Amino acid sequence: MILVCTVIEFGIIFVNLALFYYFREKMKQYKEEMQWTKQMKQVSVVDVSVRSEDHLPPWFIYLFPMVITIGLIVYTLYQYDLLPNQIPTHWGLNGEPDAFTEKTPLTAIQMLLFLLLLQLMFLGIQIGMKFSGIKLSATNLTASKNRQLTLRKSTSWFSFYTVLLLTMLFSFFQLTTIHPELFGDSILKTILPFGFLFLILAGTIVLVVKVGRSDKTPPASLEKGIMDVNDDQYWKAGLFYFNKNDPSIFVEKRFGVGWTINLANPIGFLILIVPIVIILIITLLIN
Repeated sequence: MILVCTVIEFGIIFVNLALFYYFREKMKQYKEEMQWTKQMKQVSVVDVSVRSEDHLPPWFIYLFPMVITIGLIVYTLYQYDLLPNQIPTHWGLNGEPDAFTEKTPLTAIQMLLFLLLLQLMFLGIQIGMKFSGIKLSATNLTASKNRQLTLRKSTSWFSFYTVLLLTMLFSFFQLTTIHPELFGDSILKTILPFGFLFLILAGTIVLVVKVGRSDKTPPASLEKGIMDVNDDQYWKAGLFYFNKNDPSIFVEKRFGVGWTINLANPIGFLILIVPIVIILIITLLIN
């Protein structure tokens, strides 16, 4: 079943990428035939007043789940003698552990260390998002402004929402490892993982719908015969953003809802590579 599902998943990814590149080439040909960049004036719009309407959650709210995680790390080490000789590393659909590793001080807190790393990553994304540019469209100022403000605010709160749910889930599994008698055969072991997935899915749907409807306003161009600055050259292979002239760490994806990293910004590489290096180091130390 695992192999079949893996093949199906990669098949879907391959089909999506094939469709993307097929229509990308079609659009490039259409732009050349219509001579968009020659017939219309390219315009870039800046509105410094938009920052005053950018209501992102404060960064320090991420300290709350971090304090919980650090407290659990201290508590786990304090209760080290109560831990079983085999530390769970994976849980099945029924909420019961099905993979284990030998008990050491590091393996006892490994899950919490990964959780803390995730929390730091989300905090870094939140800070990077705050200092990223607000992209406005010359062909529809009102719609692009509404979309950008809604996207930034909604994705920021959704990130914090995700961190809270992850903290609750990881904390539950850690406490059941230290005190298995707390929940025993409780149905919570099965409900919580499925509840977590349901809440994440529901939050994602709300985010996509809210952001998708935020720019449904009639076009209001500054003048006729203009277009937004053509940035095709900065989107390598149509998916990867690389622009040395843009100080933003994160930029909105070209399609869909979400953000991607400006690979020309060194901080973007740090956000991308450092967590992977830390995870590899922890894994090697555990093994």
